[in-house]
Amino acid sequence: MKVRELRGHADELGFTPQEQVRWLAPRQLARTAVKAVLAAVFAGYADKREFQEVLEADLLEAPLVRPAPREFWFDFVADLGDGFDATSSVACTLAEEELAVGRPPLSLPRGSLLVLGGDEVYPAASAQGYEDRMKGPYRAALSEAPDRPLMVALPGNHDWYDGLTAFLRMFTQQRSIGAWQTRQTRSYFCVRLPERWWLVGLDSQLGSYFDDPQLRYFEKHLSANLEDGDGVIVCSAEPTWLDSAESDADAFNALHWFDRNVIRTRVDPASGERVATNASVRLWLTGDRHHYARYAERLPGDPHDAEVPAPDPRRRQMVTCGLGGAYLAATHRLPAVVPLPPHGARLRDKDEPPVEFARMGTTYPDAARSRRLARGIAVPWSGHWLPWRNGGFAQLTAAGHVILFLLMSFLFALAEGVLRPVDAVRRAGVGDFWGFGAVCLGVAAGLLVLGFLGRLLRRRRASPPSGPAVAVLAQIVVALAALVVTVAIPFPASWDGWVVLFVCLAVAAVFGSVVGSGVFALWVLSARGGEVAEWQMSGQSIEDHKGFLRLRIAPGGDLTLYPLVLESICRDWRLVDAPFGGKRPEPAVKPAVRLIEDPVVISREA
Repeated sequence: MKVRELRGHADELGFTPQEQVRWLAPRQLARTAVKAVLAAVFAGYADKREFQEVLEADLLEAPLVRPAPREFWFDFVADLGDGFDATSSVACTLAEEELAVGRPPLSLPRGSLLVLGGDEVYPAASAQGYEDRMKGPYRAALSEAPDRPLMVALPGNHDWYDGLTAFLRMFTQQRSIGAWQTRQTRSYFCVRLPERWWLVGLDSQLGSYFDDPQLRYFEKHLSANLEDGDGVIVCSAEPTWLDSAESDADAFNALHWFDRNVIRTRVDPASGERVATNASVRLWLTGDRHHYARYAERLPGDPHDAEVPAPDPRRRQMVTCGLGGAYLAATHRLPAVVPLPPHGARLRDKDEPPVEFARMGTTYPDAARSRRLARGIAVPWSGHWLPWRNGGFAQLTAAGHVILFLLMSFLFALAEGVLRPVDAVRRAGVGDFWGFGAVCLGVAAGLLVLGFLGRLLRRRRASPPSGPAVAVLAQIVVALAALVVTVAIPFPASWDGWVVLFVCLAVAAVFGSVVGSGVFALWVLSARGGEVAEWQMSGQSIEDHKGFLRLRIAPGGDLTLYPLVLESICRDWRLVDAPFGGKRPEPAVKPAVRLIEDPVVISREA
């Protein structure tokens, strides 16, 4: 069964399977933009983290079963609540009792703890959205399990789009999701793990500060309990270390402050002085960017000419893995080195010396595949061409070009000395058009140059005209091309003016929907950074290439990270009886899973 067929069995399933979100579909883009703006505006006036202090919040422990096994396994998945095929493929793989990967085969048992690293639903949080896009698929994937695995979740920006209301109802009410047990009572958590490891989940509310109730929670349950040599795993909703290297030098400040004041030091109750805990963050985990990338700490003895540090358990690691279900993101523009704190950061002088983290050789997708996939948005036969993947986009550009054509035709009529655009189209030849077209392009180019000179005078330096201005100029060229075609058409004299106008508008609509969309896709592909560059992948909504992390704490304290990927997701499902009534979907063929790179060993102590 395909997703559309499964939707007909929603009553038996207990949820309605959803298609992948089409991010550049006009309606979807408008709805998400409105919710994002409202969330940003009202978050400062109604921050639900402040209200959570009235909720009892204890230290969590994993695993839930006792006695604990000799080895402790847990999983991390982020950016998961999107289309059914991708989300359920990952959920079913997570729920497998054991995975065999690599050569010789490694046996990786299912984790006793599942960490959801943010953005548990797309495109925006709602009770129904969580039910259909996250809870339903995960409940069906693991209906029952004897070890009752624990599930903890931290909110990402999409979880905050309703002010965190639906997130708190889903994850902080002590209810189970299938066999997974929820125990947290706030939007953040601290879990004591075996072998003196700690797991921390932070809620930074759309990239802002850490609220006082949250800090008091971690001072009580984390700082006060840390001992010499303890290792800490910190989960955040976004990789601010990358933001700090790419655009905002202060993006990492909040995490840096938390590390320095909550983990590495604490206030001694007796003296009131700040003392060292001698614990350290050994692993930073995040999602938000829908790829896999790992940055490893450069140690003092590393060769300066080594681009990729050699494997060493002493290195701290920063890992981004947002492959849980949402569209695949690019990796070919990731910085090679991330200094923390970076140059220009307000907290750079607080730690001496700043530490560098180097991007390791393996990313997913790799840089070559990332570039190749990004080009798909502008290639009509790729299967991911922008108008094909985003319903309504071609219609939007068609409507825009009809309006632009009417404006151009009125201007052309005035240039030809007539009042009716239809008369100008009938009488003029192609040769009469070139002067008008040259004037239009000249005026548009002149406006671009004037804008550039204005920026140059204000700032004393400016880049050449680019961005939206170039996109508009390109669409004007397309509109002029449509006008040339209509002028070249030999309309019979017997045709009524309304018929001629209809044909002209039809030509403009076709040019807009096909050529205009294609030109816009080329403009998106030409972007080298910023939000528009992100559209190269989000506009394609690539469903394959999903994954998650499986982690193991061994006796003695070493942590091993296994990054796993599903190259292809399941798109064919069959219905089977659920243990507690109704039906649940099951893959007709289980997706193949493999390691992205060799397992990474991290020692508990630096």
